[in-house]
Amino acid sequence: MFSIRIGGVFLFVGLSCFVARAQDYPNRPITIIVPFAAGGPSDVLARNLASAMTPALKQHPIIENVGGGGGTLGIARASRAHPDGYTVLLMHVGIATAPALYRHLPYDTIQDFEPIGRVADVPMTLVANKALPPNNLKEFIQYAKANKDKLTYAHAGAGSSSHLCGLLFMNAIRTEFTTVPYKGNAPAMNDLLGGQVDFMCDQTTNTTPQIQSGTVKVYGVTSKARVPSLPQLPTLDEQVMTGFDVVMWYGIWAPRGTPKAALDKIGGALRTAVQDSTFNARMADLGAVPAELTRASPEPLRALLKSEVATWGEIIKKAGIQPE
Repeated sequence: MFSIRIGGVFLFVGLSCFVARAQDYPNRPITIIVPFAAGGPSDVLARNLASAMTPALKQHPIIENVGGGGGTLGIARASRAHPDGYTVLLMHVGIATAPALYRHLPYDTIQDFEPIGRVADVPMTLVANKALPPNNLKEFIQYAKANKDKLTYAHAGAGSSSHLCGLLFMNAIRTEFTTVPYKGNAPAMNDLLGGQVDFMCDQTTNTTPQIQSGTVKVYGVTSKARVPSLPQLPTLDEQVMTGFDVVMWYGIWAPRGTPKAALDKIGGALRTAVQDSTFNARMADLGAVPAELTRASPEPLRALLKSEVATWGEIIKKAGIQPE
């Protein structure tokens, strides 16, 4: 029990009502903001995560897609949300690259969010329209260098995973292409399939079904290790691009000031999710790897974000990319 003084009168208030509120959380839907279009790799991961978190939260979180700006519009929206535990952000490494890619972000990447935990790591694949002539990575690189003024590279906007992977690929082979930005990987993939663009680098959560069905031409996976769901697909590293290793990590954050009780509840649901057999099986099917339990918590994600902001800042600077 504690007291409040109002106009010289002390009112004694019990703590039971406040404890009850914390114990009742969540008593309305939690929204997970995904800063990309519906149907893309981030959206696929978020929807599988929401399902896996449902038993622990006793409700199914709502997915809100806020595309545009390479993810920065959705991140900004999450930063402005009321910090009551009913809005969280799911975002990949793009949250760490944005400070180097944009001059005036409407949020502070480090200060405006409470880390909850890492969700998963997702390799990427280099895929092309089926009509493109090269049949393997070596042929593709030769063809790309000879046709650099004709080739078009699709991505989901500055700072998106597809944009970052493309930058690293172009830097590695010392060749630049015409880039075509979209509001999400899903519309970019649609145009790739339709022949409006030539190639892209996209996460396995988005490309695995296309690769397995043979609707795209694929030149390799970007991680150092092969993907279990695509065992016959060689890595770029084991072909002709030694040392190439790009994997997108995902985490979830809440707006700064979110109550600890809410953070603990969501964090507990996340750790339940990454151990869930159905979630693990679904991630394996899509080539993704759920975070280890020790990494699905606040402090490891806090340290990772700070480290990645510095690391990617240097990479982007060395690549000669000027912030927008």
